[in-house]
Amino acid sequence: MPPSTPRTTLDRLRTPRRFPKFLKAASLCVLIAGLLSPLSQAAAADTSTTAAANDYCGGQCSDILPPGENGNATLAQILLNQVFGTQPGHAEDQLGLYGNLASGYPTLTDAKINDFFDDASFGVASGQVESTTKPGGRTDVTIVRDKKTGVPHISGTTRYGTEYGAGYAAAQDRLWLMDVFRHVGRGQLTSFAGGAASNQGLEQEFWRNAPYTEADLQAQIDEATSRAGARGTQALADANAYIDGINAYIDASDSGRYFPGEYVLTGHKDSITNAGTIDHFKLTDLVALASVIGSLFGSGGGGEVNNALSLLAAQNQYGVTEGTKVWESFRERNDPEAALTLHNGESFPYASRPDSPQGEALPDAGSVSQEPLVYDRTGSAATASATSASATAAKTSLTSAKRGMSNALVVSGKHTASGHPIAVFGPQTGYFAPQLLMLQEIQGPGISARGASFAGLSMYVELGRGQDYSWSATTSGQDIIDTYAVELCQDDYHYLYHGTCTAMDKVERTNSWKPTTADGTAAGSYRMQVYRTKYGPVEYRATVGGKKVAYTTLRSSFMHEADSIIGFQMLNDPDFVKSPATFQSAVQNINYTFNWFYADSAHTAYYNSGDNPVRASGVDAEFPVWAQAAYEWQNWDPATNTAGYTPASAHPNSVDQDYYISWNNKQAKDYTTASWGDGSVHRGDLLEDRVSKLVAAGGVTRSALVKAMSDASLADLRAEDVLPNLLKVVNSSTVTDTTAAAAVSKLSAWVAAGAKRTETSAGSHTYANADAIRILDAWWPLLVKAEFQPGLGSDLYTAFGNNLPVDEAPSAGHGPTGSHAGSSFQYGWWSYVDKDIRTVLGQSVQGGLSRTYCGGGSPTACRDLLISSLKEAAGKSASTVYPGDDQCSAGDQWCADSIVQRTLGGIKHGKITWQNRPTFQQVVEYTSHR
Repeated sequence: MPPSTPRTTLDRLRTPRRFPKFLKAASLCVLIAGLLSPLSQAAAADTSTTAAANDYCGGQCSDILPPGENGNATLAQILLNQVFGTQPGHAEDQLGLYGNLASGYPTLTDAKINDFFDDASFGVASGQVESTTKPGGRTDVTIVRDKKTGVPHISGTTRYGTEYGAGYAAAQDRLWLMDVFRHVGRGQLTSFAGGAASNQGLEQEFWRNAPYTEADLQAQIDEATSRAGARGTQALADANAYIDGINAYIDASDSGRYFPGEYVLTGHKDSITNAGTIDHFKLTDLVALASVIGSLFGSGGGGEVNNALSLLAAQNQYGVTEGTKVWESFRERNDPEAALTLHNGESFPYASRPDSPQGEALPDAGSVSQEPLVYDRTGSAATASATSASATAAKTSLTSAKRGMSNALVVSGKHTASGHPIAVFGPQTGYFAPQLLMLQEIQGPGISARGASFAGLSMYVELGRGQDYSWSATTSGQDIIDTYAVELCQDDYHYLYHGTCTAMDKVERTNSWKPTTADGTAAGSYRMQVYRTKYGPVEYRATVGGKKVAYTTLRSSFMHEADSIIGFQMLNDPDFVKSPATFQSAVQNINYTFNWFYADSAHTAYYNSGDNPVRASGVDAEFPVWAQAAYEWQNWDPATNTAGYTPASAHPNSVDQDYYISWNNKQAKDYTTASWGDGSVHRGDLLEDRVSKLVAAGGVTRSALVKAMSDASLADLRAEDVLPNLLKVVNSSTVTDTTAAAAVSKLSAWVAAGAKRTETSAGSHTYANADAIRILDAWWPLLVKAEFQPGLGSDLYTAFGNNLPVDEAPSAGHGPTGSHAGSSFQYGWWSYVDKDIRTVLGQSVQGGLSRTYCGGGSPTACRDLLISSLKEAAGKSASTVYPGDDQCSAGDQWCADSIVQRTLGGIKHGKITWQNRPTFQQVVEYTSHR
C-alpha cells in the first residue's frame, strides 16, 4: 500500500496495513502452529563475568541505540505483537531511555547519564549475564548477552571463531533485515518481499545508482582484497568466517523452527510443514549490502544536470552575466558566514569555481529528459501509485541533497573539568524496526571494539569504541560524483569514447511478485534496464549545441563498494589505532564521504574521508562536462574506475582543536560540498552556538555536553536563528491587523521561551507554544514564496527549489527526510531568508545574495508581504497544517512531529516525542591510555 505522505528511501519500506487485519483474523490457528515450535534458540544462562582488563574508559563510556537490540521475531511473537502489543525480549528496551532524554535533560548530571544511555564498558558485569552461547558448538568463540539490553559480547580465541561468532550474532538479531537489504542492493526486493509500491520505489532507487551484475560484485571483492596485501587477505578470511556464522544460524533456526516469522508471512516458509528455504548468504551479498549503505550515507555529489537547469533559468531571467551572479549567490559554494567544523581559518580548497571553466556541456533549453528505468509494466506495477513511487525514487537518486548522517560534539581536554576530552557523537540514520544498525562487542585476536555496525556488515564495529579511544562519523557530502555528456553516434545506444563509436552495456533485472500474507499487492512485474558507459550509468538524454548526448554519472566509489573494509578493520585493531595519527591513517582507507571524529584520554582528532578525484584543470564540478580525454579525472582508468585522488593532507583534518562540531555542515574554508545550503544559517549553528559557549566558560562535563546536544535537538532552527529578524521587520511599526498582531505576539513569546518544540510536560503529547509552532510551520513556505518568487520568477524559483527544498520541519512530508523521521532542518531556505532580511534591515551581511528580494528591497513593501503571508498562515487550522497520515489524525501536532520506528518487519513500536539527534549515540570520556 502506498504511504499517504512522502517518505525517505527507507521510510517507504514498511509492512502494509492489510497485515494486522489478517493477523487478528488468523491469530488463533497460527499462534497454535507457531507455539508448537520454540520461540527462540535455547541459550544457557550463566553468571560468569567477562573480563574487561583492556577497558580504559573507567566506566565513563555510554551508548544508546533504539528501539532495542533484538530485531528478530518468530511468527508467534509477531502475532502477539500485532494483536496484543507484546514485545519480544530486548526489542524495545532502549526506546524509553532514548525518548525520555527530551524531557529529562535539563536536570541531567554525570551520575544520571545512564538513566538515558547504557553502560558501554567492555564485558558483562557479574550477575548480569542473561545467556551464553557457543555458536555452532564451537569451542573457540562465546556469545554472552547481558540482562539489561541483550547486546552480544563476542569473545573468541581464534580469529576465525571470533568472526564466525560475529556473523552468528548478527543473524540472531537481524536475519530478516539483512535478507531484505541484500535483495534491495541487487534490485530484487519486490520478488522477495512483495510488490508494494514502496518496495518498487526502493529497489529502483538503489539499483539506478549501482546496477551491478553478480560478476561486478565478485570483481569488487577480488579487487579490494588483492590491492590491500596482508590486510586484504585477512579481510577476506574474516568475511568468509562471518558468512559461515550467518549460515550456521540460518541452518540452526530453520531446523529448530525459530527463524524470523516474516519468512512465513512472505511465503518463503510454511508454518505447518516447515517447507521452503532461507537462502544461505554469500560474499557478494555483503557487497550488495554495502552498496545500499554507501549510497544512503556516504556518496556525496551528483545533481549537475539540475544545477545546469537552474543556471540556465537564472540566465534566462536576468541575462548571462547577472544570471550567473544570482546563481552563484544562491549556490553558496564558499559562504564566509557558514558554520565550519575546522574553525581556525585553515583552507582546504576542493571543487572550487575555476576562473575560466573548461569543457562545460550545458543542455539546450528544453532538451533534457530523464532516462527511463522501468519497462514492460504488468498488473500492479502499472498502477498510479507504482508510477508515482518510481518518479519519487528517480528524483531522490539523482539529487545532490543527500540524507545527512550526524552529529558530533567533541571538546578538548583543555576545556573540560577533568582535563580529559569529552565526545557526544553518533550517526543519524533514521528510526526503523528493526534498526538498521546493531550493537555488539567483539574481542578476539587483532580485534577489540564495541559499538554499532550496519546489519549484515558487522564483521567489524563501524562506529564505536576501542580499548582507549572512541570514533564516530557524520556525512560530509563533498563531491565525488561527476556528470559527463557522452556524444551519441550511430544510434541512441552508442557513444564516442576517445573518438571510437562504442556500444553501451545494457544491464537488466526482471522482477515479478504475487500477493502474500504480509503484502497483499496484486500480482505484477516489470523490467529494470540501465545503460552503462565507461563514464558511468546513463541518467538523462539531451542535446548540447544541437548534438545528441547522454548524461552519465561517474562516482569514484562506483565498483568500489568493498574497498572501505580495510579502514574499518584498522579501526578495530588495538595494535593499529593508538593515537590521533594512526586513527587518521585508518579512516584514510575509507572511500565513503564521511567526517570522522576521535577522542582518547588526551587527544581529539578529525579527518574527512572519501576518494576525491583530481579533476582536469578548468573543470567546474557543479556542471556536466564533455566526455573527452581533456576533461576526465587525472589518471583515470575506466577498466577499474580508479583515478588520481587528492592526497590525505588536502582533506580537511585536524588534531586537538579546542572543539569540533558537525551536523552535516561545511567542513572547512574553501572546501565545497555538493549539496546546497551551506550558508549563514545551518543546523550546525545550533551546535556551534551552544558548544562555543561551554568552551568559553570552561569546565565542560559529560552531562553539560549531552545537555547542549539535547537542547539543540529540540530547537526549531527557523525560530531560533531567522524568526527574530523577521519579527524586527514586522514590528518596525505597529501591527494594526488584529489577526497578524496576535500571531506576532505568540511567535514573540515562543522565541522568548527558547524557540523549542517541547511538550508542556513529559508525556502530555501537547506542545508548549503550540499555536506559535503551528503558525511558523504554516508561514515558512508562504513567506519564502512571497519573498522570493516575485523577483526570481516562477521558473527560476521552481528550479532553485529543485536544488534545495524550501523547508524541512519535523512534520513536513515535503522535505527529503519525510515525516516521523526525527532528522530535520538539514535542507531549507533559511540562509537565503536570513541574508535577505538582514539586508532589508541594513545589517552587515558577508556573502550576501546578489540582490535584495523581500519587497524588492523596500522595507515597507517587505513588511507588507510578511504581514500578509503571516495573516494567511495564522488562519490555517491545525488540521490543514498537519493533515494526518497513516500514523496520525489530522490536526494532531505532536503526533505529526513524533518519531516512528518504521517497520521493516513484523514488530511495531510506540511513538516517541520529536528529537533531532543521532540514532546511535555515544557519550565518552576516557580516564587513561595504554
